[in-house]
Amino acid sequence: MTKFDPASRIQDYLVFGEFGDVNPSITDSSTYTFTSAEKMEELFDHEIEGCFLYSRHWNPTNKYLAQALARMEDCESAQVAASGMAAITSTILQLCKTGDEIISSHTIYGGTYAFFKNFLPRLGIKVHFVDLTNLDEAKKVVSGRTKVIYCETMSNPLLEIADIPSISAFAKEHGIKVVVDNTFSPMILSPIRLGADVVVHSMTKFINGTSDCVAGCVCATDEFVHELTDITEGASMLLGAVLDSTRAASILKNLHSLHLRMKQHSANADFLAEGFRSLGLKVHYPGLEDHPQHELLRSMMNPGYGFGGMLALDVGDADTANALMTKMQDRKVGYLAVSLGYFKTLFSAPGHSTSSEIPAEERLEIGLSEGLVRFSVGLDNDMTHSYERIKECMRELSIIS
Repeated sequence: MTKFDPASRIQDYLVFGEFGDVNPSITDSSTYTFTSAEKMEELFDHEIEGCFLYSRHWNPTNKYLAQALARMEDCESAQVAASGMAAITSTILQLCKTGDEIISSHTIYGGTYAFFKNFLPRLGIKVHFVDLTNLDEAKKVVSGRTKVIYCETMSNPLLEIADIPSISAFAKEHGIKVVVDNTFSPMILSPIRLGADVVVHSMTKFINGTSDCVAGCVCATDEFVHELTDITEGASMLLGAVLDSTRAASILKNLHSLHLRMKQHSANADFLAEGFRSLGLKVHYPGLEDHPQHELLRSMMNPGYGFGGMLALDVGDADTANALMTKMQDRKVGYLAVSLGYFKTLFSAPGHSTSSEIPAEERLEIGLSEGLVRFSVGLDNDMTHSYERIKECMRELSIIS
């Protein structure tokens, strides 16, 4: 496969405002006028390029952002949504109906897990949670009813790496769609180029990068995006989780700096991970050579963006994890907060926050320790300074000597 540079693809995407603005104009309108009743009737029958009827369906500003995202993921089309969960839920409900089944990685974001485990059974959709790093586990549960295999490129929070080419090859043998959440690794990985059918993102995170909005997207074929936005049957259209046009314009601006931010996030996370490992601590980071899927990630990744800005550190128990996070916030290392992709470092204990929807016994089974601290490593110019502060906190808690 030829090398792919998502940053260059976005760089070549030029959109002018109505007066030649370097930023495209924001269409601040919920509805649109027609030159004739016949044209309105035609648009309700089928989509017409360049024509808009109602912003829950499409808005020109949202379309600009969607087109840029499609270029980033090297796919035909994209749809933007009001949250990452809106992107995930509309995708799954478009692909599955009562009686269908899903095979999902057992390590996924807690909100996705709750949707799969607690909500989909109400609709008669069954989900099998398996260790997708071992495809034999998927082979045990696949059936003629399986419609989707779902995984995250880098799992939340344990940072397992999905073998997307192998999963996709297996899925295609059985006529199954592969849906991949690429939230942790925009630009680093391009799942559609690796065989996936649909990519979803929480744009709340790295893509926007400033923790001031909630947004999501679906990247796929023209056909699938048309299905999502179909006026009479589209999950995105009918569920109505539309992204505000002003926020879409803001995200589009931030998208143009994503390549620079991902490089710095990755460099800083790699520095911390190497430092933690040198202290004898248990750290999960795919950039470390002893990570189980380090070489797999190397074989799939786009060059130049590093191994990502997320890492997880196991300090043994919940009390120690909580004390460490509180001290790190007091020492201005960053914020004790959920979410990720912000320019400051964020840290949380997933077992009692973003993965709390997963029952304790299942967290234990998949290796999610009560003492796990998830770091979204920020854009610090001098990571050495932050690292020394973290070590001071660790010494005070006797995590290190």
